Amino acid sequence: MKRTPLLFFLFVISVALIVNSCKKDNLSHIPALMAGKWQLASITVTNYVGDAQISLDTLNQTCNIIQHFTFNADNSCNYTNFQCNADSTVGRWSLSDNKLFLISDMVCKDTTKSSGGTSKPFANSKIVTLGNYSLVLETGDVEPNYSATKKRRIMRYGFIRQKTTSTQ
Repeated sequence: MKRTPLLFFLFVISVALIVNSCKKDNLSHIPALMAGKWQLASITVTNYVGDAQISLDTLNQTCNIIQHFTFNADNSCNYTNFQCNADSTVGRWSLSDNKLFLISDMVCKDTTKSSGGTSKPFANSKIVTLGNYSLVLETGDVEPNYSATKKRRIMRYGFIRQKTTSTQ
């Protein structure tokens, strides 16, 4: 009679171990956080030589047009008013396998480019932070290994989540 509770306890423990040992797929919450509309809050550009910062500039301070980056569940995306240009551009987005980089094929009008006037600003963007209400992307020379004498330029885009309603 005393063995029954012990056997039941061992059975419950073994079932719990089997259930918890099953492989869990797709545990990342990042794709769900990416979905939605994000409003640009700030753009900073940092210039480096090696790891030494040589300048820090804040861009977009005089723009009165609201810029939005919208990520859709079907992996399409839309950026409105990039670099204060009153236009909209569409593209596709995905995440790298490790979910640390945003990859987008979106081509935007770029007034800073002399050749052609377009760029792919988020072709390979490092996700610095992503929370329920903020998204920070770094673009430019974001590779992890760099020369100690090489000049690097990193643009940091800060976004805040926009509340969406069913009537929009």
